[in-house]
Amino acid sequence: MPIYEYHCKECGKKFELLRTFLQADVQTQCQACGSNEVKRMISVVNAFSAGSSLGGNNQCGSCASGNCSSCGSN
Repeated sequence: MPIYEYHCKECGKKFELLRTFLQADVQTQCQACGSNEVKRMISVVNAFSAGSSLGGNNQCGSCASGNCSSCGSN
């Protein structure tokens, strides 16, 4: 289940909720002040694997991994 970030327009607090995809935009209350003036924020995700960033600059057009012997890209 994904974690979604929310921002309360009333008190300015930010909080996270563990919800299903279907619940992502369902109205919720601020955990700090109880206000219904809450908006889901866009979360930034950065993933790393073996010391390199995923989804970055893929130099290899012939394979999805970006690391193949046919084009010499690493």
